[in-house]
Amino acid sequence: MDGDYVIGGVFSIHYYMHTVKHNYTTMPEPLSCTGSIDSRELRFSRAMVFAIEQINNSTELLPGIKLGYEIYDSCASVSVAVQVAFQLSGGLEPVFNTGDKCLQSGMVMAVVGESGSTPSISMLRVIGPFNIPQVSHFATCACLSDKQHYPSFFRTIPSDQFQADALAKLVKHFGWTWIGAVRSDSDYGNNGMASFLYAARKEGICVEYSESFDRTHPRSRIQRVADVICRSTAKVVVAFTSTGDMRILLEELSRKPSPPRQWIGSESWVTDPDMLRFSFCAGAIGFGIEKSVIPGLRDFLLDLSPSKVSESPLLTMFWEEAFNCRLVKSEATDRSVCDGTEDIKTLQSSYTDTSQLRVTNMAYKAVYAIAHAIHNAVCQQTDSTTQCDKFTKLEAKEVLNQLKKVNFSQNGYDVSFDANGDPVATYELVNWQRNESGSIELVTVGQYDSSLPVGQEFLINRNLTWVEGGTQVPVSVCTDSCPSGTRKVLQKGKPICCYDCTSCPEGEISNTTDSFDCFPCPKEFWPNAERDLCLPKPVEFLSFNEALGIVLAAFSIGGACLTIITAAVFYRHRSSPIVRANNSELSFLLLFSLTLCFLCSLTFIGAPSEWSCMLRHTAFGITFVLCMSCVLGKTIVVLTAFRATLPGSNLMKWFGPSQQRLTVVSFTFIQVLICTIWLVLSPPFPMKNLTTYKERIILECALGSALGFWAVLGYIGLLAVFCFVLAVLARKLPNNFNEAKLITFSMLIFCAVWITFIPAYVSSPGKYTVAVEIFAILASSFGLITCIFAPKCFIILFKPEKNTKKHLMSRGL
Repeated sequence: MDGDYVIGGVFSIHYYMHTVKHNYTTMPEPLSCTGSIDSRELRFSRAMVFAIEQINNSTELLPGIKLGYEIYDSCASVSVAVQVAFQLSGGLEPVFNTGDKCLQSGMVMAVVGESGSTPSISMLRVIGPFNIPQVSHFATCACLSDKQHYPSFFRTIPSDQFQADALAKLVKHFGWTWIGAVRSDSDYGNNGMASFLYAARKEGICVEYSESFDRTHPRSRIQRVADVICRSTAKVVVAFTSTGDMRILLEELSRKPSPPRQWIGSESWVTDPDMLRFSFCAGAIGFGIEKSVIPGLRDFLLDLSPSKVSESPLLTMFWEEAFNCRLVKSEATDRSVCDGTEDIKTLQSSYTDTSQLRVTNMAYKAVYAIAHAIHNAVCQQTDSTTQCDKFTKLEAKEVLNQLKKVNFSQNGYDVSFDANGDPVATYELVNWQRNESGSIELVTVGQYDSSLPVGQEFLINRNLTWVEGGTQVPVSVCTDSCPSGTRKVLQKGKPICCYDCTSCPEGEISNTTDSFDCFPCPKEFWPNAERDLCLPKPVEFLSFNEALGIVLAAFSIGGACLTIITAAVFYRHRSSPIVRANNSELSFLLLFSLTLCFLCSLTFIGAPSEWSCMLRHTAFGITFVLCMSCVLGKTIVVLTAFRATLPGSNLMKWFGPSQQRLTVVSFTFIQVLICTIWLVLSPPFPMKNLTTYKERIILECALGSALGFWAVLGYIGLLAVFCFVLAVLARKLPNNFNEAKLITFSMLIFCAVWITFIPAYVSSPGKYTVAVEIFAILASSFGLITCIFAPKCFIILFKPEKNTKKHLMSRGL
């Protein structure tokens, strides 16, 4: 249609271009399209005509100015798109047009289209140098945002960069980390998929395969892509393809049963109503342009009669395909002639379906954007009226400059362009769902708005259905998530999503799923059995509440009671010969020290404290030295007594009762001095032993100074050895009151116990170290009281006839 200013329009109304064989000897045949008409693309072109007619009838936008249009079919072909671009720039005669005989020839002010990214790029190479702005309604390649290469390009549909980011976030949202990817082998598919793969890698998503194809490829190539999809382990497939390419792939997949796949679609095909016939794709999800309403468009689309249709070759072709008849009788086809009863209102096709106006609104807004740019260039606002001069010589460059500034609202939809010529990216999340009749319909289930803050762009407000009508989100992972308590170990030569789950090492945990590392617990904590939580280590010490502690405490108290009973027996019979003959004063002191020896073992039981640690070792050392001093005194008394009976001997004068007491006090004082130095310089202290056992804490008394501890033990051992030597020397002395043999046996037991104690003490772990020490104390104490006092108590209680001076003075036993 002619007008004061003409707008060009280019749409992919046919899928294919007729293949021409060149022999380079004759003029090539004119370019022509083949195949069936894309009803949706035809609707886009008719929406452009509708918008221009609205503008021409408007009193606010371009009043008094008539816009014309030149609309072409690019056949989704680069070669045809390039030829059309030359025509639009005024360099060639018309190639395809609407049939208007009065078409004005010359350069257009702007171009709406093309639908594909690759044809759009090809057109820009031609019309770009002439500064003719191109406003696309459907070319989404992110590459077109590059203003250095495409300064005259604008679009009303968001860039694929936004869609790629949104698709990656969508895949991540549903936990799919192992996916397949297919794309159109074009600028749209290759650039869109590249952007998606980059965004997917940042989200931790792995791609099992990425295949490209084109509808012009041989069938063997399409079959190979279909086989890859069927054989793969990924249950989710992201398809960044054009509608025509996707149709070919789905037709190939439908030829034979294939494993169910969850399809994630780009806007190009997932919102195309014609694609809904592939029922095995039910459950597909993807992003689409916001659904919109264009008042009056449906009536305009349906306002077609055979007479109007016959004026346009494209509408004629559409009419004949839709009703399977010919408007003009022809022998080239067996179709009957249309009889005039055909009613487009009864037609079910994408052309008449205005329930899902998405891209159609983009074409509609593109026309209005160009109209506003022309309006701003040729119209002036005076008072309350707008004056437009249709005779103004308008250059395309001026329209280009004004397009950068447009900012208006049409039917409630904002239209503006950023510095890259892109609009604000808003999408609807759409889902292919079966309705009650069993057919597939497109349902909006959420929104995506790139202008919102990070993390808030994505919203799902309706239940989705998945592949095969499922209500549960399908799982598509290379390896199931590693639970808490394990870590991921990557499989050699495979993507990061393929890994093995190994348990955390001893002492380490992981409290999140899919953890790459395990973390050690703090020193006083240890992992639970699942190794997903650090628990306080159990504290262990020799307690009065456990069996071992109870047994040792019982023996300790029992030994003390036995010693007290022995002392009571001796005190009761203190005037009897056997008590008096064995130095009763030293005997009672020895029994007292043995009682302390038995009781000091109780200080080793229970939770160590600062005072108990100092008390247990010093009390043990001093009481045992007191005991050894008494035994040593008794041994010396025996030797002295027999040596004193020799003629001329006065030994008893030098080792009387006073000297015996002084000997005991002297030997004991030395031990007291050793213990005092130990306590002053480096006393024992309670400590938490974290090294003996990894999984529990041992509460024990640290020695403070190992030298002090072994000095105490060494001094006790020295006295024991000295006492043993003296006892051995006196073992063959006569008379029944000779205690040397009994002392010898007691020292043998004492030395055997403490010699055995040393390696057992060093090698015993944890609380058993304390148990060994208590056992040594009790064993040696019981050895002393048994060997020295048991025979005497036996005579006192059961053999009183032997408890006489006469019997004691006899040489036989």
